[in-house]
Amino acid sequence: MSKIIRKIINTTKAPAAIGPYSQAVVVDRTMYVSGQLGMDPASGQLVEGGVQAQTKQALVNMGEILKEAGCGYDSVFSSNFPARAAYQVAALPRGGLVEIEAVAVLGPLSGPSD
Repeated sequence: MSKIIRKIINTTKAPAAIGPYSQAVVVDRTMYVSGQLGMDPASGQLVEGGVQAQTKQALVNMGEILKEAGCGYDSVFSSNFPARAAYQVAALPRGGLVEIEAVAVLGPLSGPSD
């Protein structure tokens, strides 16, 4: 059996991990992006402006992680929508109002609608 390559993705353009985890991990051509809070990567603080501002910043942070791996939002969000994880938590780290995670496949994809 051939070895599957695993690579840790890390960029200073997104907030550093708050705990013992990576921003993202690529296994073969699939990338698992850790949940992103609406934190400013420079200050490490949540952005002001409520859930909309934090959602926008969380997506910007995710975009920087995707970019570091050589892909973009089109590897996550497209017309063939990805599977979804939805869960409730008592509290997010640092008092965050939103956290967004993703699984992306690096490289061209084909499917029934292509």
